[in-house]
Amino acid sequence: MGRAPALLSQFLSLSTTAAPHFRASMTCRLNPRKYLNGTAKIPPIRENLRCLCSVAVSEPATSEPSSTPVKKRVVSGVQPTGSIHLGNYLGAIKNWIDLQNAYDTLFFIVDLHALSKATKETAAIYLACGVDPSKASVFVQSHVRAHVELMWLLSSTTPIGWLNRMIQFKEKSLKAGDENVGVALLTYPVLMASDILLYQSDYVPVGDDQKQHLELTRELAQRVNYLYGGRKWKKLGGRGGAIFKVPEPLIPPTGARVMSLTDGLSKMSKSAPSDQSRINLLDPKDVVNNKIKRCKTDSFPGLEFDNSERPECNNLLSIYQLVTGKTKQEVAEECRDMNWGTFKPVLTDALIAHLHPIQVCYGEIMSDASYLDSVLAEGARKAADVADNTLKNVYQAMGFLR
Repeated sequence: MGRAPALLSQFLSLSTTAAPHFRASMTCRLNPRKYLNGTAKIPPIRENLRCLCSVAVSEPATSEPSSTPVKKRVVSGVQPTGSIHLGNYLGAIKNWIDLQNAYDTLFFIVDLHALSKATKETAAIYLACGVDPSKASVFVQSHVRAHVELMWLLSSTTPIGWLNRMIQFKEKSLKAGDENVGVALLTYPVLMASDILLYQSDYVPVGDDQKQHLELTRELAQRVNYLYGGRKWKKLGGRGGAIFKVPEPLIPPTGARVMSLTDGLSKMSKSAPSDQSRINLLDPKDVVNNKIKRCKTDSFPGLEFDNSERPECNNLLSIYQLVTGKTKQEVAEECRDMNWGTFKPVLTDALIAHLHPIQVCYGEIMSDASYLDSVLAEGARKAADVADNTLKNVYQAMGFLR
């Protein structure tokens, strides 16, 4: 299969930021009648999610006692649009490396959310960054047909008012006009819920800007469990009890929000018109050097974290902390008396050193098409085993003839 697997193993030791177990108590105490008419409000996700704790494994199905502990499950994915940039990597993919060691993990390329020719390239970046297919299932969303089937079933129970409240839909539809906005923009949060609920996920890594969609997912799980689960399901020959787990948010302690190089108040984004605003993982050395040279800074003396008047300074120091693996205190002490002319070359060297092994590994993986195809095929098979079982239960609970 070529050198890709061997080279991949060589770089699986990339330094990563620890991702502790987070849990928020989010029990919904809503009037059951409101589930039927769609007037129940989506319960807010609490802010105090950064506490380390242990939780019992919660399975919808009762199982026989086992001496082997059952890992909690985490599901996450990235759209294959544009170039994967430093924000995607430090905010999501880099944290997956720790998660795959602590959880049962499924990481997929969400190609149904964004049609793109870059699906294989995105998968190769996952692996080059250190996602290990022997520990995590890596697959393409459209290769597991249950995603679309469950989306349709969930759509039949989703009140239109819930979707109309989604911030992204409201903003984009107002800007573009009804004639220029597809139905998928309105319904894609239901597909996102399907992506999560199919795998009976315990946790979902989310950023602050994704909380609303996870709230909708939780609300849909509770609604379906109320409408079709419990005794109703059992009367149809099913197991009874909850059909879906209600997932909790998993918010990394650092790196959850990497900001633009041209505006420290805006998130680093693939959709930003200027490529100067982001460091792409595959940017060559001279491009990285040029982008850091030209990135926005300020005229204050010295460098410091957490000064609200210096968002760019905080962002660049945070990036340096994350790519070097140093503590915040170590970076603060090292850079306190630096000026921008001194710090920018230091940051550039750290970025190039961190990205180089990823880029080398990516090239090796892309040159071995059979290896990448086999990883995605095996990942899809494992994912489908879980997804098909969930889908079968939903069909049964909703009364379909199977």
